[in-house]
Amino acid sequence: MVDHEVTQELTTASTTVGGTTKVADEVVEKIAVAAARAVPGVVELGGDVARFFNAVFDRVGLDQLGDARRGCSAYVTGDAAVINLVLVIEGGRPVPEITGEVRAQVTAAVEAYGLRVDEVNIRVDDVAMGGSTT
Repeated sequence: MVDHEVTQELTTASTTVGGTTKVADEVVEKIAVAAARAVPGVVELGGDVARFFNAVFDRVGLDQLGDARRGCSAYVTGDAAVINLVLVIEGGRPVPEITGEVRAQVTAAVEAYGLRVDEVNIRVDDVAMGGSTT
């Protein structure tokens, strides 16, 4: 008795539907902020004014307002993004080390969503000495 191997070939019909997809700048900002906050040595995001208003919001019970995108602006054109971050870093830590890790983490996080990151520009706005920002 001879065994016959049966090979079944599956074919899939590929249908391409037209249209465009636009990723909002705000989406990229949220992704970038989450990635930047996860880097050791990053204490906070946002400049002096943003941190002032955030402290006021915290006092009146609106502590989540603006946190997701604070300290970040992003500009998405097609499939590419340019990201600008404002950081407060931990005192005594090397700036190039922290900012290099922030760039790497933000780039990886955003590119995981299928976008290309052309630039991650970082401004270190403050240094936290002993747990407070000055």
